[in-house]
Amino acid sequence: MKYAGRLAAAAIAGVLSLAACGTDNNTGADSGATAAGSPAAAGGLSGTINAAGSSAQGPAIEEWKKSFQSANPGVSLNYQGSGSGAGVQAFIQGTVAFAGSDSALKDDKGEPEQADARCKTGKAINIPMVTGPVAVVYNLPGVDGLQLSPKTIAGIFNSQITKWDDPAIKAENPDAKLPSTAIQAFHRSDESGTSDNFTKFLKATADWPYEPAKAWPAEAKGQGSKGSDGVASSVKSTEGAISYVDLAYAENSQLQKAKVSNGSGEFVELTPESAAKTVESAEITGTGNDLKLSIDYATKAAGAYPIVLVTYEITCEKGLSAEDAKLVKSFLTYTSSDEGQQALTGLGYAPLPASLLTKVRTAVEAIS
Repeated sequence: MKYAGRLAAAAIAGVLSLAACGTDNNTGADSGATAAGSPAAAGGLSGTINAAGSSAQGPAIEEWKKSFQSANPGVSLNYQGSGSGAGVQAFIQGTVAFAGSDSALKDDKGEPEQADARCKTGKAINIPMVTGPVAVVYNLPGVDGLQLSPKTIAGIFNSQITKWDDPAIKAENPDAKLPSTAIQAFHRSDESGTSDNFTKFLKATADWPYEPAKAWPAEAKGQGSKGSDGVASSVKSTEGAISYVDLAYAENSQLQKAKVSNGSGEFVELTPESAAKTVESAEITGTGNDLKLSIDYATKAAGAYPIVLVTYEITCEKGLSAEDAKLVKSFLTYTSSDEGQQALTGLGYAPLPASLLTKVRTAVEAIS
């Protein structure tokens, strides 16, 4: 299984990598897309795709939108980066044709049943589309290459570790000159799949006393900022700040990124390759074309960066209007093509593993 190289890798390297791992794309007569590796072709498509959800995949959607609308000038994609929770609710309410969410539909909230009811004649499916590594970002001038264990991260975000020169941080960074600056911990103020994945990681690997959720636990305190861009902006403008945000926003804002230890105790730098090693071991727990994943946040794989999220596009396998089904299928056929996935490599994301991408294309082909 091959993956795209580092963000700084030449574009040709990304193309070669994806060509090696890609499989033939599945396209239907009405899909409006060509074979894998080519953008969606103009084929008389017209209409508007309304979608909403994950702000973490916002840069990916914007990049895909440019290419897709260029090839299909009659189509308009309207995506609102309102957060995963709001996107799922909008889909359930029938106001959008698909939702972007950094976590699959939640059984404990009855979301699969509600989404199935929205689809009426079919079921709702979770289709993985974007691998978004989650960076632990901080603003501490003069302290580069900070190393943090899950236990220490949990202590920081649970307001138990409040100074940068705390003994726990010193022990993991013996050569760093840590100031006594107060730690300013920021979290997402809106319901977020990024928060859900981050707290799942803390619950699985550290003494995190709260249940994972899209909403940040009030008991953990800290300061809230809305959206991925809001979090990135807060960290960049606040000395002593720390937060969690997907790699794309960390790179765009040029934020310092901490190395995080995995299940074997290895401190790992965040790169698309190191994150891909964790996604590669994810288990599919959904059935049929529902590709819900279970990620091992305590992975012991050598060189694996443990905090990752996969953004799903949630839509109806069957049950959309004929126009919506045609447009959504066409757009997702492009995003899951070789070219669509390769477009992610320069934005702070990693392409999907080849074996999973094959299943994704099958799921997209089933939309009708």
